[in-house]
Amino acid sequence: MDVSTSSSTADEETPLLNDTVDGVVDHKGTPVLRFTSGGWRSAGFIIGVEVAERFAYYGIESNLISYLTGPLGQSTALAAANVNAWAGVSSLLPLFGAFVADSFLGRYRTIIVANLLYIMGLGLLSLSAILPIAGASHIQLILFFFSLYLVAIAQSGHKPCVQAFGADQFDGEDPQECKARSSFFNWWYFGICWGSLTTVLIVSYIQENISWALGFGIPCIAMVLGLFVFLLGTKTYRYTVKRDEENPFFRIGRVFIAAFSNRRTEDSQQNLPHQSYEQFKFLNKALLTPDGKASSEVDVEEAKAVLRLVPIWGTCLVYGIVFAQVPTFFTKQGATMQRTIVPGFDIPPASLQSIGSLAIFFFIPIYDRVIVPIARAFTGKPSGITMLQRIGTGMFLSLLSMVIAALVEIKRLKTAQDYGLVDSPGATVPMSVLWLIPQYLLQGVSDVFTMVGLQELFYDQVPSDLRSVGLALYLSIFGVGSFLSSFLISIIEETTGGNGRDSWFSNNLNCAHLDYYYGLLAGLSAVAFALYFVLTKSGNPEVVVDDNESEERLLNRFRREVMRAGVIQECKRRRYHENTQEKKKRKNREAAKLWADFVKRQTCRFKPRWPPAEWAAVDVASKGRRGPPPRFLERNKTEAPTNKRDADDEDNWDLPAGDIPY
Repeated sequence: MDVSTSSSTADEETPLLNDTVDGVVDHKGTPVLRFTSGGWRSAGFIIGVEVAERFAYYGIESNLISYLTGPLGQSTALAAANVNAWAGVSSLLPLFGAFVADSFLGRYRTIIVANLLYIMGLGLLSLSAILPIAGASHIQLILFFFSLYLVAIAQSGHKPCVQAFGADQFDGEDPQECKARSSFFNWWYFGICWGSLTTVLIVSYIQENISWALGFGIPCIAMVLGLFVFLLGTKTYRYTVKRDEENPFFRIGRVFIAAFSNRRTEDSQQNLPHQSYEQFKFLNKALLTPDGKASSEVDVEEAKAVLRLVPIWGTCLVYGIVFAQVPTFFTKQGATMQRTIVPGFDIPPASLQSIGSLAIFFFIPIYDRVIVPIARAFTGKPSGITMLQRIGTGMFLSLLSMVIAALVEIKRLKTAQDYGLVDSPGATVPMSVLWLIPQYLLQGVSDVFTMVGLQELFYDQVPSDLRSVGLALYLSIFGVGSFLSSFLISIIEETTGGNGRDSWFSNNLNCAHLDYYYGLLAGLSAVAFALYFVLTKSGNPEVVVDDNESEERLLNRFRREVMRAGVIQECKRRRYHENTQEKKKRKNREAAKLWADFVKRQTCRFKPRWPPAEWAAVDVASKGRRGPPPRFLERNKTEAPTNKRDADDEDNWDLPAGDIPY
């Protein structure tokens, strides 16, 4: 809150009122100062633990299909299905972890518990690899899959909370910190790629050439170091204050229940808010409950904001299916090709994934430091382009990646036929693995656009109480995508592999048809991109002027378009003012008391001789009254009420009766 004064000394007396950050506390539960907490000083520790977690996760996931088809002796189709199932569970369980964090434990405690479970799961995974293989006994398989899914459970608490906790270190109400938060998501993904790149280059080589037990043990050590780094930043973190009100899940869920219960109720324009989404207007009936337990307008608009993310979530599922191919069929595809770059050294198949990570590693700084400032100069937006435009760009690049992958696979199959290697599954096709660089490269660059854009969108467009859940919804895209990929593989395997024929996913890839599969995914990606473009077009207000259209009708259409694009921000503004109303009143009282104390101290300190010479002339006019001239009194009488009126105006945050002036 800003209190007007006639002297700069008053501002020096109340620096803490302007430097405290609303809605957060430090580790002791006391209000935090902006310049001593949060920001990049805290985000560095959080990015550090995420680098360690991604190092551990990709130390398992990147080469898991090789371990399943190698030491455990599973078929290619079964191993790919198991990898997709585990990846799907790992990406869906964060919905449960986010619910626990936002409702009970809080993000900080959930991160610590999840990291401890992570360390336990990785330790058991190393133990399962130490046991003698001998045909992969049932005990070894049980221990292996138990530890594997324990890691998935641990990730469910870590993944959504640590990113939301990192973004919480930036105040969205401060312009500079808001811009820094947008940059945080870019560098966050940069850290993820750094962790995945190092593990693909180092751990996969150790697993293939030295020991699987050591290859699983190194990620365990990395998680121990990551937890230590995270705990080092405890005193610098900003912790979100949990509001003493109804659980956000129940609050938003009640909107849907009330709207369904009142579906037959006749609504009246007087009973509904004067500004609302054109979409999902059926939820407005949640305001018509006659028992006094009706949802507020803010709750209804928040429910609409969450529901508006569903079409984006659905159209991005195909992107999740394409993403699932990188650690599975992309890896198996490269394993059949010539991988000798330096004489005596063959690139491990899983290390090919480092190409995508390297693309991300180099492209993110270019995007953040070059592309965004240039785009910002043209669009005037802090992020350069909108989040929806960023996601759509990545989806288009992913489509191109599948087209190129299909063309490269056609070339590989033709080379195998030309050299008579179709019936030799273990033979190396005389075709350089460097042919795979374009598809890895495009998929990596598409991740910079789509994945980072989805992270920022699902964090920014949900209520503050549900930000962990918002990021869990983003992760669920890849979980459901992995399950859909597994389901699609099973259907195609059953359909194309009957009557003794080789399926599209035959163990002998020289007889398989991954080119057909990649072509199918390219077609699905094209359909998803078209749907995404149609469904998100309303997010950008565009009004075409008709010469014969009246001014009133044109303004009404413009208001509707702007409302569709900006109602989420308006909803946030309402919620913010609703939550801080009492806090502002308290700060008003504190500021008024500080002002009164200041005036009292200054009066006592600079008490002049009585009466001063320049006041002598007014003694007669004031009938002997001793004191300052009337103009001095008038100035002070007008200033104090002005300050009070300004403070009252700040408390009076209710919206005007008319339309919102965007």
